[in-house]
Amino acid sequence: MSTALHHLRLDAVVSALLASGVHTVADLGCGDGELMLRLREQPEFERVLGIDIDPRVIQNARQRLGLDLFSTNSRLQVRLGSFENTDWVESAVEAAVLLETIEHIEPGRLSRVEQALFGQVQPKLVLVTTPNKEYNVLHGMAAGQKRHPGHRFEWTRAQFQSWANGVAARHAYGVTFTDIGPLDPHCGSSTQMASFMRRY
Repeated sequence: MSTALHHLRLDAVVSALLASGVHTVADLGCGDGELMLRLREQPEFERVLGIDIDPRVIQNARQRLGLDLFSTNSRLQVRLGSFENTDWVESAVEAAVLLETIEHIEPGRLSRVEQALFGQVQPKLVLVTTPNKEYNVLHGMAAGQKRHPGHRFEWTRAQFQSWANGVAARHAYGVTFTDIGPLDPHCGSSTQMASFMRRY
């Protein structure tokens, strides 16, 4: 997919985080640290933690962020870990981001991610972006084709909203939805984002 769309995703996430007033952010599935680089530019974010299950991308993220194993950085940290559990949590997390991440999780494991993140960590804000399957045809893709070989599934807007509304209801969150990218009257936008805000 286009670089321009990816930048729109990053912009949407950073804007939502800034608007929420949070100061600590966990980037779950941080990859090579691109979102963390953006968050580092904003002094409002006092602590940014990146988590990924792939040791290679963790190393890439550390290099990009100028981090190494022999020095500490109280503001930026990158750790190997899975967000199916809470082993990575050492202190309160106000916001968590899954940026184009959830579709890489096996569907049978989504309930474990939900319980760990919404049931135990309970951030004030959770942002989830994911492809809109309905838009794939406008990217010139064949029926049934996925945008990335690592995607375990891709959701339509109705499927994503059904999942998100269920999560919100089970864990006392409100949820709103945002289109990211050019809006087609029939297919929606290429990327969809759910913003979960804890009710209490």
